[in-house]
Amino acid sequence: MRIDILTLFPTIASIPLGESMIGKAQQRGLVTIQAHNIRDWTRDKHRTTDDAPYGGSQGMVMKCEPIFEAVEELKKKWIEESAGNAAAQSIVIYLTPGGKRFDQPMATRFAQPGAHLILLCGHYEGIDQRVIDHLVDEEISIGDYVLTNCAIAAAVVTDAVVRLLPGVLGDENSAPDDSFASGLIEGPQYTRPVEYRGWRVPDVLLSGNHAAIAKWRREQAVAKTKRVRPDLLGE
Repeated sequence: MRIDILTLFPTIASIPLGESMIGKAQQRGLVTIQAHNIRDWTRDKHRTTDDAPYGGSQGMVMKCEPIFEAVEELKKKWIEESAGNAAAQSIVIYLTPGGKRFDQPMATRFAQPGAHLILLCGHYEGIDQRVIDHLVDEEISIGDYVLTNCAIAAAVVTDAVVRLLPGVLGDENSAPDDSFASGLIEGPQYTRPVEYRGWRVPDVLLSGNHAAIAKWRREQAVAKTKRVRPDLLGE
C-alpha cells in the first residue's frame, strides 16, 4: 500500500507517522507513506499556492494548478510502480470539515493491500472547487470541528487505515476487537494487580470461563455504548 499526503506543512504529518506501529510498518515494507509539499509543484518564484477568492470573501483559496500537477504526477508514478496493474487505482481524498464523517467502516474500506491513497489537505478557506469537481474522489471529515491544519487530519486517517493492514498489529485479533469494529464501544479492560486501593478486577475475568468472559464483555460494551454513544445503537 502507498499513501501520499499533499499539504503545505508535510512535517506535521510525517513526524507522528514515523513513530510506533505505523513507523514500524513502514520499516517492514508493509506500507509506504510520504508527505509532500504542494509548493514543490508551483512555477513562480514565490511558490504561490493560494489567491484571493472570486466574488470577494475573507481568507485565501488554494489554487488549482499545483494541486492538479501534484496529483497527476503521483498517479503516474503509482501506475509505473504497479507495472501496469489495471486494479492499481489511485483514490484522491480531500480532507475537509464539509466532508462525509470518517469512521471505522470507511477505514476498513480504504485498508487494502496494494491500494494507493492520495490525501489532499485543505488550508485557509479551502481549495478551488474545480479540484473537487474534477480530481477528488471522496471528501471526508474527521469530525464536526475545524483544525488550523488538515495535515493533522491526514495523520489521523493514515493511522486508522494502516493499522488495519495485515501484519501491522502484533495480534491479528486486535483490530477486530477494537471499538466500532462491531458497532459498539469497547468495554473496560484490566491488568495486574488484581486489587488496587480496594478496587478489584471483576471476578468473571479471573474465572477462566471464556464463554462467561465473552458474555460479560459484550454486556459491558453495550452498556457503555448506550451511555456515551447511543447514536450507534440508533437510540
